[in-house]
Amino acid sequence: MFEILISVLMLAGIVLIGGAVVVFRGGDRRRALLMVIAALVMFANVTIWTLPSPEQATTTKGAE
Repeated sequence: MFEILISVLMLAGIVLIGGAVVVFRGGDRRRALLMVIAALVMFANVTIWTLPSPEQATTTKGAE
């Protein structure tokens, strides 16, 4: 389930960036900027969720 959520968030972020380009070309800069910020927040959340925690990093190093 976690993998599906991460995939949906990444796809939504990509769609938001594409939508921001279309909106920016239409002349609405504020809405385009907000869409880019929303996409960056999604990408940051995915990055934070997929990074290993310090406890996970020590257990994998200890197994080697």
